[in-house]
Amino acid sequence: MGHMPEKLAALLAEFETITDRYERYELLTEYADTFQEVPETVARRPFPQDHLVPHCESQVYFWAREEGDHTFKFYFAVENPQGLSAKAMAAILDQTCSHVPAWQVLHIPDDLPLRLFGKDLSMGRTLGLTSLVAMVKAAARRHVSRCPVCQAQDGQESA
Repeated sequence: MGHMPEKLAALLAEFETITDRYERYELLTEYADTFQEVPETVARRPFPQDHLVPHCESQVYFWAREEGDHTFKFYFAVENPQGLSAKAMAAILDQTCSHVPAWQVLHIPDDLPLRLFGKDLSMGRTLGLTSLVAMVKAAARRHVSRCPVCQAQDGQESA
């Protein structure tokens, strides 16, 4: 299996040490507070529906901009002002997976929301946050599928 983004692996290792639910929520709230909405140079309201994350209760929109060096900058909009979980997940994905080679983004764990938020997350939130992770990975997958350099790198890391 290839390697997930280094910053994300470090963050997950940190979360694995947290056993207190309130400490976990406090850290996630800190991430939510760092959320930066998509700039108007990338997208403006009303946002196009093809960027809407399916199944997400917080009406999250997602954009991936290729940077030309096999990396992306990820952008998000969270339309629900109460969408702290969505804001935290978006901030984490941006801070740990933007500017990272696409072949590493492919290895974001599918169960990332559960690993970050724990088992107390509602089924609806889990589905929405999992869909958000899937959209990030799909952007990377599209790039890797047409890029021989990325395919070779992913193969080397998987070996």
